[in-house]
Amino acid sequence: MKHHIMLMLLLLSLGAAVQNAAAQAGSSAVPFLMISPNSRASGMGEGGTGIADDASAIFWNPAGLGFQKGGEVSITHANWLPQFGLSDLFYDYFNIKQELPEYGGTLGASVTYLNLGEFIRTSETDPTEIGRFKGFEFAVTVGFGMPLTEDFSLGTNLRYINSSLSPFGTAQEKGSGIANTFSFDLGILYKPKSLVIPFVEEDIGEHFSVGLSVTNLGPKVTYIDADQADPLPSQVRLGFGIIPMKDQFNSLTISVDFAKLLIYREPNGASHELPKSIITSFTNNSLDRNLKLTTTSIGLEYWYDKKVAIRWGNFFEDPANGGRNFMTFGAGLRYDIYGLDFSYISAKEENHPLSDTLRFTFLILWGGVL
Repeated sequence: MKHHIMLMLLLLSLGAAVQNAAAQAGSSAVPFLMISPNSRASGMGEGGTGIADDASAIFWNPAGLGFQKGGEVSITHANWLPQFGLSDLFYDYFNIKQELPEYGGTLGASVTYLNLGEFIRTSETDPTEIGRFKGFEFAVTVGFGMPLTEDFSLGTNLRYINSSLSPFGTAQEKGSGIANTFSFDLGILYKPKSLVIPFVEEDIGEHFSVGLSVTNLGPKVTYIDADQADPLPSQVRLGFGIIPMKDQFNSLTISVDFAKLLIYREPNGASHELPKSIITSFTNNSLDRNLKLTTTSIGLEYWYDKKVAIRWGNFFEDPANGGRNFMTFGAGLRYDIYGLDFSYISAKEENHPLSDTLRFTFLILWGGVL
């Protein structure tokens, strides 16, 4: 039997190309795990590792949960790859967090869902339709963050992943295009209460933070057999948060993120297993190559009276490594315990698959501080 699996693989590859390149160091499985989940971070150049001050910290840096108070629930929706004009290709993200003072930290959970749409199954000898099936992928994540000291927080996630590309194998292959696996994340966040650096007269404590996270660590994803397994999109992210302005009515936050996939493939296409891949993704590449494999996200967020926000960002990837380069815009509203965010991608190249992508996030907060 012939199946339209190639179309699904194309869509997945394009999704990966936009969100954190499998092209950086060879392809990975389940690239939907790298899609920036919430509209706030998406409007800030798709970064948030050094800020991680809302429920989406479970994606960017679970250590951020450790500094958070109260609770939050949010849901994000986006029509995915709008340039293809496929109404049944969409992305949803549900997120929740709750502070647990009796356990000394904050618990978070999320559900990520990518709907790939309906596909036609045809005969092996002619294009006669003999059935239809739907493709989708989802992940369920549970995380916990807790402060180690007044300034440092540590966090971790555990994730279940399901990738259902097709209920059938291709041609004479046995099995199906369905895979199940798991992964985990680790993160640390430094948010000093007081910090004085040389040649700067003012204390920049509570105006600076830096975070480091390593995500999607786990076994390879197997659909048919282990020889064809592909690695998870394991990734390291280093992020900075800077607040140069903050008073009773105005605040400005700057976010800077650097990200790199922890994947290395041999010339014959074979990929390394963890933990070897973490080491070889750096040591088997030159310094110049490692820099080119690193993406950069820069974002700005301005709040007025903690009620209205405007956001801008830029995502950059070296031209020798895919050349993704797009600006992001966003806005946010808060009223009482309710919030609404949206973001927009403006690609700098024609016919970019994510050009004109809109994300919408609705959220409810309680017991915390905006």
